[in-house]
Amino acid sequence: MNLAHTTVLLWVWGSLQAFEIVEKENIFQRTPCPAFLMFDNAAYLADMSFELPCHCKPEEVSAVVWYYQKHLGSSHTKVLTDFDGRVLTEAAQVRVGSDMLVRFSIRMFSLLVFRAQPEDSGLYFCGTRKGDYFYAFDVDIQSSEGMVATFKDQGQEPFADEYHGSLHVFTTFWEWTPCDRCGVRGEQWRIGLCYLQSPDLSPRYRKTRSDVVSCGSQAVPRKLRAKASDHTPELLVQSCVVPCENKKKIQEGVMAIINYVSKVGSRPWVPQVPIQFHQQRLGHGLIISCPGARPEHAVAWDKDHQYLYRTQYLKGVNRSMRVFIDHGNHLHIRFTQLGDRGIYYCWRQGVRIAGFRLGVTSRGRYPVSLSDPETRAAVVLTLIGYLLITFIFVTIHLCRCCCYLLRCCPNFSL
Repeated sequence: MNLAHTTVLLWVWGSLQAFEIVEKENIFQRTPCPAFLMFDNAAYLADMSFELPCHCKPEEVSAVVWYYQKHLGSSHTKVLTDFDGRVLTEAAQVRVGSDMLVRFSIRMFSLLVFRAQPEDSGLYFCGTRKGDYFYAFDVDIQSSEGMVATFKDQGQEPFADEYHGSLHVFTTFWEWTPCDRCGVRGEQWRIGLCYLQSPDLSPRYRKTRSDVVSCGSQAVPRKLRAKASDHTPELLVQSCVVPCENKKKIQEGVMAIINYVSKVGSRPWVPQVPIQFHQQRLGHGLIISCPGARPEHAVAWDKDHQYLYRTQYLKGVNRSMRVFIDHGNHLHIRFTQLGDRGIYYCWRQGVRIAGFRLGVTSRGRYPVSLSDPETRAAVVLTLIGYLLITFIFVTIHLCRCCCYLLRCCPNFSL
């Protein structure tokens, strides 16, 4: 009887597993591919990572290839595929400015692009090796350069909508982020991207609303795109206060036990978050990233017991800022000084997760690398100086040769 029960249970379990697999495979059967290829519009901010799902494909296709074109009908098409042995890319291994072919990955028929740049804007096609397309996206990556911050606590208001005849240019805001700190006053913000509404858009591009697409969409004619070029992305910031979760109480209980067990006067300092030590040379720049943070996350920075709020330290608030936070949530320290020494704490989604103990030294050897922005700037300035001197030298000798041939100038010899 036990054997019979076991057999029945195994058969039922196997049937359920087979049903689950069939259901997953039938997702593409229930989503028919359009007879005429359309483009879904999607907009993101620079340095964000995004995913493009291949919503439909024929049953007989077991692997997909993604294609990229800058403009529709362009003769130059990039082939994005990783079923020929490409190692899957992780977001933490991708650097800013890397080529798109290094910053992509294909997982479960979906295309993942890490740290997208404005140059990645264009058309993405899901298809086969033979070049048959099933689904397509119109992706608009809007630059964070010139991004305007609006502080709600100071009574500031976002940009007003612009009207140019039948063209309506406006900002569409995302949802508010969680509070970036807990237990103390924090900040939260929402990203706003540029969108426009016009009856003159191309009908081949799908819109979330009637005649509404992002400002950099391929559906926008060139003359309309020029009128909307001055409408930059926005960042709306406001204050917030939220209590910390019970994890803090547990940590305080553990610290109380450590304090009790340790001897009075000899208890070592125990950090509540992982601390990384970094030694920086005096006068050189430094950029600190929060582990696992993305531009759309709520990230905050503290120096020791000082809170670095965006109302004072956001990039663009003051052009002469030496310490600032950029729109990608990185902390920049330009021309490091001795007073910059200390522990810089990083908050992510309202939880303090890491710390960086910064030491500043005026001695020691500094490794020269072309990946250092200051080294690259010095090399560029040196080359420009050499080119300028060469140009002046060649110009002077050409003038002397012309004067000598035409015999219209006095003799320059001493």
